[in-house]
Amino acid sequence: MKFAIVALVTVFAAGSAVASDKVTDVDFLKANRCKGLATSLTGVIDTQSLDSFIKAEGRARAPYVMERASAEFARARKEAKGAERKDRLTSELTGACQAYLAGPANVAKQ
Repeated sequence: MKFAIVALVTVFAAGSAVASDKVTDVDFLKANRCKGLATSLTGVIDTQSLDSFIKAEGRARAPYVMERASAEFARARKEAKGAERKDRLTSELTGACQAYLAGPANVAKQ
């Protein structure tokens, strides 16, 4: 009986460790926002890393998450066109958005 309990605990612990390595939908949406900012605020960061992150993580996303990601991208591009917000958005792009340039494994650990 003890062996069965220990085996179940081990299986559940291993399952939770695997689940923690996944990037959440919220992180995926934030990465799309960062890409929208990066395309409008040219010269701040290269969007190639964001593109590869979004492409890799977008494969397993539900359709409604992909729609929301497109909306976040468009909203960020529109927001970045305003000159009065440029400093704040540039600091967001060079600060919080840097996590998505490192790759999915690093985002999941944060």
